[in-house]
Amino acid sequence: MTSYIGRFAPSPTGPLHLGSLVAAMASYLDAKVHEGRWLVRIEDVDRDRNVPGADEHILASLRRCGMAWDGEVTWQTRRGDLYEAALLQLAPHVYPCGCSRREIADSQTRLQTRLALPPNATLVYPGTCRAGLAPGKAPRALRLRTPLPTCVIGFEDRWHGHVEQDIATEVGDYVIRRADGFWAYQLAVVVDDAAQGITDIVRGADLLDSTPRQLYLQELLGAPHPRYLHVPVVVNADGEKLSKQTGAAAFDNGAPPAQLLAGSLLPAARFLGMEIQAGTIPAFWRAAVPAWENLLRDRGGL
Repeated sequence: MTSYIGRFAPSPTGPLHLGSLVAAMASYLDAKVHEGRWLVRIEDVDRDRNVPGADEHILASLRRCGMAWDGEVTWQTRRGDLYEAALLQLAPHVYPCGCSRREIADSQTRLQTRLALPPNATLVYPGTCRAGLAPGKAPRALRLRTPLPTCVIGFEDRWHGHVEQDIATEVGDYVIRRADGFWAYQLAVVVDDAAQGITDIVRGADLLDSTPRQLYLQELLGAPHPRYLHVPVVVNADGEKLSKQTGAAAFDNGAPPAQLLAGSLLPAARFLGMEIQAGTIPAFWRAAVPAWENLLRDRGGL
């Protein structure tokens, strides 16, 4: 399959940790199994969270692991014109929202109390500004209007099977441009995937419930729907997803290749369900490609 185009799209909020390596490995192996291209995109659209130099550290870590990407690396902060063009196309479905985070949280708390919902229930944006800004309200974020009363969007995930979500009742109108002026992840990722011709998205299962929102945006923009595969996420001892916020350590500290293999690559493969026997990094990849193919074939997700 030469038409396959996959990607790994890390955020430069710090060095890659083991959970990031798992996602990178799965997307890289999937591209290799399908004889496709593997792109790298730095998702730095959230400028407030970017760490200087983290993008170069990420790229260096991928090189040290033996994961060579195809083509040029792209950065979201250099693609603003594409997002502006998409916003113009979406204009009939977009409205300004003047709600602060505190106001949204307060309205959700009141609704939660009235409906006797559990404390951890996921609540949707209440639609406060859907019919227009209240007098004296200044526009802050831009939200995408979702169809009412329901808008069920489903897809077949190559790992999890059929997934569907009613974005009208489970998400509500969602932000595509934030109050701080930064582009929201949901818009940026859809525009980038379409512009780069991405056919297959392999990423962590923490983004599984974002996919219906992205599918809806793809429909509005006339963009093709990629195939999706969401791998399990690595968690810490408290059951929290590994991240910089939860204190996840970098998997690459400059150790020799043999230590990088034993301490990072082999455990990442094992987490994905592959037992690899290899003494060098090149030998690891030679064994990992057929192992990934066999794993997907067994799961019915090839």
